[in-house]
Order: sequence, then structure tokens, then C-alpha cells
Amino acid sequence: MFAADPHNVVRLILPRHTPGADSDVYDDAARTLREWQDERILTPDPEPSLYVYEQAVRDGAAVVQRGLIGALRLSPPEDGVVRPHEDVAPGPVAGRLQLMEATQANLEPIFVLHDGSNRGASARLVDDTADGGPPLVEAVTSDGIRHRLWAIDDPADLAAIAADLAPRDVLIADGHHRYAAYLKLQARRRAAGDGPGPWDYGLALLVDASAYPPNIGAIHRVIPGLAPAKAVELAQAAFTVRKLPGGTRELPAALDELADAGAAGPAFLVAGCGEVRLLTDPDPLQLDAAMPAGRSPLWRGLSASVLQELLIARVWGISDSPQEVRIVHHDAAGAVAAADETGGTAVICLPMSTWDVYALAAQGERVPRKSTSFGPKPRTGLVIRTFAQG
Repeated sequence: MFAADPHNVVRLILPRHTPGADSDVYDDAARTLREWQDERILTPDPEPSLYVYEQAVRDGAAVVQRGLIGALRLSPPEDGVVRPHEDVAPGPVAGRLQLMEATQANLEPIFVLHDGSNRGASARLVDDTADGGPPLVEAVTSDGIRHRLWAIDDPADLAAIAADLAPRDVLIADGHHRYAAYLKLQARRRAAGDGPGPWDYGLALLVDASAYPPNIGAIHRVIPGLAPAKAVELAQAAFTVRKLPGGTRELPAALDELADAGAAGPAFLVAGCGEVRLLTDPDPLQLDAAMPAGRSPLWRGLSASVLQELLIARVWGISDSPQEVRIVHHDAAGAVAAADETGGTAVICLPMSTWDVYALAAQGERVPRKSTSFGPKPRTGLVIRTFAQG
């Protein structure tokens, strides 16, 4: 990817250090950004704008998602205006902060959702703009998705959108570490005595979840150090365990059974060595003992919480860490293959409900580690916000 094009945006967001250079990767990214601006590879728009961003299936032109890319006013999580649903790790936040400070730019938008079911000015202008004329930019990516971008620069339209969106709250779907870095940069500038400035905002894609419901993909687990037979033996002490016919050869049928079981409560598939078992009905006493104090009934009832606290930690006695538990996004067959390669166990999970995520975030809780994967995410490189332009 890095070598795909000399102006690939990955050279900014994932910079590589130049051998022998007396600088770090963040300085390298800042220098590259300045060079692209000097060479007019990147040029600022002449007027303040918001950008309508559309993702659609190229063949058939079915619109997958439309939203607005622009500057989001920062708000601490405790205010309940910008609501995170995941915890963040200090290392990634620090890295994103260093990159932002070096480049003096937001290089890619975070992804946030709001409920626009009342169809205000912002929803109307998004659709009118996308349906009303040719885009500024159009591209088709390797996944068959067509990406198009339009600018809204009329002051009256911008004012109408701002007024419509001002009282709304948003959920961070993707970009928690970048949003935390936004807040840290703002705090640093305030501590240094700086007044209001571009650090009071961060680049974001805002999507109306009522008009364009997001997709939440399942996130599966692979435990390389746990043999499937041992995993099943231990699980029988806390779950109802049923062997499914056909084993991993009939994985689609097993996924259908998992979906049916998941409608009634927490459920998982445990797979490996050609066999698949369905886990349901966690023992209430063991489940209660496994759950951390202070968690809400909603949090305690999530399949992701049962997986993390009861199955992995208590029943299997494994630390839910990147060293002991591998993550596989969306691909159940890939998780099973990865388990078979290591002689380990795959745990196939169902995706979380969007509205469960909303409800948890609204009450100030975070979902368990690696339990949501919102999409479709915005493609990086379409819009960059430099502090010099506001």
C-alpha cells in the first residue's frame, strides 16, 4: 500500500522513517504534507465548506451511506454530547497526538452517528446536494464501492446545518483514539494559555443513523493455546453445550443456528478440529459471580460481556489480552482456519445491536474490548483539515 503511489495518503497517516534522516516519523509526515501543499498536490478550498460524502455500490448504484464531513466542536464525554462507546489505550492516543501536533492537521475524519429521524435542514441539504449535481471527486475502490464528494459552501446553507445539528448528540462509531487525541491537544493548548482556535474542533464524518443505519460486523476470537476438546470440557461446567452436525464443513448452517439462539440470550460457537459446538444458557450463579461490580443489567447481559468475563476469564482462565486472544473481524471461516493452524479454539460471535451500543453510551458505559466494528468507515484522503485553514 505504501508503494502504491508517491502521493498515497498512507504516507501521512502511517509514515515510515527515512533511513539516516535526523527526524522521527511524525516530522517526516509533517514534511511530506508541506511538500504536497507546496507542490499543489493538496490545495485548500477557497471557501469554508462542509462536504457531502456518499458511499454506494458501483453496480446498481445502491446508496450505502451518506453523511457530512466537517469540523466537530469538541465536548468532553461527561457532557453527553459526543458519546464514546469504547475505552482507549494510552499508547495509540499518544501516537495520534504526536502526529497531529507535528502536521498541525486532522488527516482523517472520525466516524460519528446521530439520530436525524425528524429530517431537519442537514438531512435535506445532504440529499439535495448529492442528487443535484456532479461531485467534486469520484473514485471506485477495490471493494466495488463508489465514493463521491460534494462541497456545501453557501453561507445560508452552512448556517442552517449548524442550527439543525447544534442541539443533537452523537455517538462515536469509529475513531475513539483520535477523538481522545483531539481532547488532549485542546487541553495542552488551553494549559499553554492559548485561547479559542482550531484545536477546539476535530474532523468528523457525521451520518444520520436513522436514514443510513450502520453495519456492525461480528468480531471473533481465536485462542491459540487452548485445544478445542479442553475448551468444550471446561465450558460444559457453565453453559449448555450442543454439538452441531456437519462440523466446520457446515459452518453457514451453524451460523444460522447461532443467530437463532442469540435472539434468546448470549450464545457462541466454539470451533476447532473440524467440530462446532453451540454454547447457550450461561449458568446464572456463575455469570453473576463473574461480572464486575457496578455494571448495569444491560452491560451484564451482553454476549460480549459474557464472553469476556465468564467464558474467557472465569471458565477458561485466560487473560483477554492481545497476547493470548487473537481478534478476527467479520470472517468466521477465517477464525476457524486460524484456530486450526495453531491447534487452538475459535469462538464465533454475533454482532452487537446498534441500539444496545447507543443505550450503553447514553448511560456512560463502554462496551467490552473488541466487541463492535462499525461500517462502512470513511476512506482516508478525501478531506484533510489543516489548522492553518481553520
